[in-house]
Amino acid sequence: MKYRLDFTWYNCIKLFIFQAMEQGNLDAYKVSGPIRLKDRATFENLDKDDKTLKKELQKVTKELADFQNTLYAHGKYGVLVCLQGMDTAGKDSLIREVFKQLNARGVQVHSFKVPTKLELNHDYLWRHYIALPERGKFSIFNRTHYENVLVTKVHPEYILGEQLPDVTSVSDINEKFWEKRYRQINDFERHIAENGTLVFKFFLHLSKEEQRQRLLRRLDIPEKNWKFSPGDLKERKLWGRYQECYEEAINKTSKPHAPWYVIPADNKKAARVLVAKIVLDSLKKLKDVQPPELDAEIKANLESFKQELEKENP
Repeated sequence: MKYRLDFTWYNCIKLFIFQAMEQGNLDAYKVSGPIRLKDRATFENLDKDDKTLKKELQKVTKELADFQNTLYAHGKYGVLVCLQGMDTAGKDSLIREVFKQLNARGVQVHSFKVPTKLELNHDYLWRHYIALPERGKFSIFNRTHYENVLVTKVHPEYILGEQLPDVTSVSDINEKFWEKRYRQINDFERHIAENGTLVFKFFLHLSKEEQRQRLLRRLDIPEKNWKFSPGDLKERKLWGRYQECYEEAINKTSKPHAPWYVIPADNKKAARVLVAKIVLDSLKKLKDVQPPELDAEIKANLESFKQELEKENP
């Protein structure tokens, strides 16, 4: 009996240690202070082979889908998942694999491309505001409001298309301008967080060599040719500048209410597991998210409702 008791305690301690290690591993990807991207790994396999990672993702996404049902019924929080990364970082496939088990009515994916004429006739955050999740639902941003301090910072001439009253030439787009944008983005995220939107921001950290290999695959495999654009090579030449802009944006806008996570992206399977786990782990900490209580009268008459249905003729 003593052996069995000791064995049980041993298993409990082992489980506690494993969970603590797992939590610690997830926290390692969160940006809680200044970082340098060159010091962050671009590859991770979580000490698991591809088959194990696939099984783990299935398990986590099933739990995420179950939680979504409760979140929807609870109806007080929306979930915003923001995905940023260089071309070929794996945003599309991550969205497909991580969120495919969620109820389709409870999740919307928004892919933000070059602003339309209508969008340019509003401020740059307008199109993101109207795409925010309803309470109980998920919104996935494939590229996000951060394009306005990334691609526009690499190509400041794009700002001229916004017709801003205080910008008449590229020379007006100075450090003061960018500091204002970071402040506006922080204000935007604070506002939505304080009103019930849970914000997750993931930077898929890809190595330049892995991007080269993925671009080559797009050229080598006929079924993937449509994904390739000559513009990919043009932007690739600006790799260093983009890394600088990403690093600055992450450092200036990772806040407790809207944290950034830097996810190694060279291994797509591990990246998907990490994103799914981080979202699920954070959501499960919401202790107030519970299925709603049935109306007392309905609850008292459940048995009679059941009997009424059972009496119907097939």
